[in-house]
Amino acid sequence: MPKIKVLIVDDQELILESLNIVLEMEDDLEVVGLAKNGEEAISYCEKTHPDIILMDINMPIMDGVAATEKIKPRFPAAKIIILTSYKEVEYVLAALSHGAEGFLLKAIHPKHLIAGIRVVHTGGTLISPEMADKMIKSMLKSDISSTMEPRSLEPEWLEKNNEFGLSTREVQVLHKLALGLRNQDIAKALYLSEVTVKNYISNVYSKLNVKGRREAAYKARETGIIDP
Repeated sequence: MPKIKVLIVDDQELILESLNIVLEMEDDLEVVGLAKNGEEAISYCEKTHPDIILMDINMPIMDGVAATEKIKPRFPAAKIIILTSYKEVEYVLAALSHGAEGFLLKAIHPKHLIAGIRVVHTGGTLISPEMADKMIKSMLKSDISSTMEPRSLEPEWLEKNNEFGLSTREVQVLHKLALGLRNQDIAKALYLSEVTVKNYISNVYSKLNVKGRREAAYKARETGIIDP
C-alpha cells in the first residue's frame, strides 16, 4: 500500500524538524519535503506532488493563505491542513475559502495530528468543534454567511458527508451548482476563479460518481448533502 506523502511548510526550523521526526516514525507516512515559505511549498508540489500539506499561516515571502490560494487550483489532489499557533478566525476562513481541508493548532498532541492527516487523506474535513463554533459566530457577526454557510461548518454535518470525501468547499460549489448557477456565477459568489470552480466540480463528479450537473444535484438532494 503506497504511503501518504506529506509536505511540511513552516518558517521555524525547530517545528519543521520536530514534525519531520514525528511523522517519519509512522509506517504509512512519508515526508517528501520541508519548506520554509509558500514559494518553496509550490516548488515542492511541482517536484513531489504531496497528498497532504501541513501549512503554517504566518511565514515570510509567501504566507500560508496565499500559498493555499495558489496551490489548490494547480494541484487539486493535494489536501491542505492549516497549522497555526493562533486562534485567528479570519486566517482560517481565508484558507478554507481557498480550498484548505482543515485546521489544527500547532499545540495539538502528535497522535491527534497523525490521526488528522489520515482523516483528511481519506476525504474527511478537519475542524475542531471549538473553532467551528467560533467561525460560525464570526460569520454571523460579519455577515459573510452568503459565501461560507454556517451549516457547512458544523462538525456533525461534515462527518456525515465524509462518506463521499467532499471537502467543505466542494459542498459549497455543489450547493451553488444545484441552484442552477453557471461556473461564472459560482466563481463570483464564492470568490474563486472559474478554473478553480471547474476543478471543484470535476472533483465532485468523481466523488459522487455522477456525470453531469443534473445528476450531481439529484444525488446531493437524495443523500442529504444539501436540502431537498
